Amino acid sequence: MKILIVNAGSSSLKYQLIDMDDESTLAKGLVERIGIAGSRLEQKAKGEKYEISQPLKDHVEACKLMLSALTDKEHGVVSSMDEIGAVGHRVLHGGMKFTKSVIIDENVIEAIKENIPLGPLHNPANLMGIRACQEVMPNTPMVAVFDTAFHQTMPPKAFLYGLPMDYFNRLKVRRYGFHGTSHRYVSARTAEFLGKKPEELRLITCHLGNGSSICAVYHGHCVDTSMGITPLEGVIMGTRSGAMDPAVVQFVCDNDHISADEMLEICNKKSGLLGISGVSSDMRDVMKAADEGNERAKIAVDMLVYGVKKYIGAYAAAMGGVDAIVFTAGIGENNAQLREMIMDGMDFLGCRVDPEKNAVRGEERIISTDDSTVKILVIPTNEEIAIARDTLALVTGK
Repeated sequence: MKILIVNAGSSSLKYQLIDMDDESTLAKGLVERIGIAGSRLEQKAKGEKYEISQPLKDHVEACKLMLSALTDKEHGVVSSMDEIGAVGHRVLHGGMKFTKSVIIDENVIEAIKENIPLGPLHNPANLMGIRACQEVMPNTPMVAVFDTAFHQTMPPKAFLYGLPMDYFNRLKVRRYGFHGTSHRYVSARTAEFLGKKPEELRLITCHLGNGSSICAVYHGHCVDTSMGITPLEGVIMGTRSGAMDPAVVQFVCDNDHISADEMLEICNKKSGLLGISGVSSDMRDVMKAADEGNERAKIAVDMLVYGVKKYIGAYAAAMGGVDAIVFTAGIGENNAQLREMIMDGMDFLGCRVDPEKNAVRGEERIISTDDSTVKILVIPTNEEIAIARDTLALVTGK
């Protein structure tokens, strides 16, 4: 079966077509600037790049263009839409209603709508992608895979905030966590790679990219994670501040005469590596500036390294030890220097990086020394395959 994976943003639509017979990627693409001047599609398939530029007023038109590109006689990879057996949609926020992926029906759509207050930027866009695909492919089964689902095994001691319980009971204010599909895939793949069963391992998975989160996985289940009710909590990120005293918001609002909404915009889009370094939100640019002597850039790098170290230490304590620490996502998979900086000084946990083994980018590998009692690994994430596998299982019942 060929499965189409869709990740819809407010003005974009990423997609990937996967042949589940061998889990090979047939095509991947991006439709961007939907509803904005300069709309375009870029697709990579059969070793070549295919581009189309044309006005797109909404996600329905974007979906039509996507399917046109996939079925294009010269540049496409399928002869007709009938070859696409199902669609898997990435959905940011499933709240407390979804602990696993589900086939999309009207009840699921209503539940995604109910969680819009928790995911105001992403859930509406995800819904647009679902509705658009349903309109263009009305007879094709569709599945929702939630970023928050993997973290729903956290116990109350980990997911509750120290607020009056009324806010949890009435407004469902709690830690939800994100990147769940990535953490689930990476933790399962780590167990497979080590020849172990998930229930034999205590893992700390470090998804480090423009958005970053750390997850404690005990015997195959998430028991804690660094992101909170939104993706803003945790370590500093490309443009996100990470965790801080909530009184900072009121303090800045009062002093600079701005609203809470304006302050949250700053916390989400102008902070983190960008705000501290003043250079960029991209770790490659920030580390280059740090190496050239930029003190603010050096502090930004140090803050991320220090933050990840603290979570590793905390989660090792919470699980009564750790068997493996895993790095994944754009920074985690590709930045050997940052991995070494994070693990420096972790000898007390039995963690030691082998510099030669660590000289790797985007490749599955154990990077710890032979005598390291805790394995340190690089495992590239593959959220699309995880979504495709869930979709296949649900639509075939296998």
